[in-house]
Amino acid sequence: MKDDLWKRDEIQSPCIKLCVVHPEERICVGCYRTIEEISGWSRMTHEARAELMADLPARAGRLHKRRGGRMARLDRAES
Repeated sequence: MKDDLWKRDEIQSPCIKLCVVHPEERICVGCYRTIEEISGWSRMTHEARAELMADLPARAGRLHKRRGGRMARLDRAES
């Protein structure tokens, strides 16, 4: 049996297995997709996936490093 029968011309998921949703932007910090886009990926058309993949790099700038946390509190306490 030939394996080419099972090969599909699909756009692979952009998931990098760093699945954390940013609390303000509501997008995954790993792949930059929304929860709705992640859950609907398997039902998306090839064209819809390609369009989404083209949009993802621009979303990276929406995520900012958190300014707070333990290290920020310690720095403020020392000042």
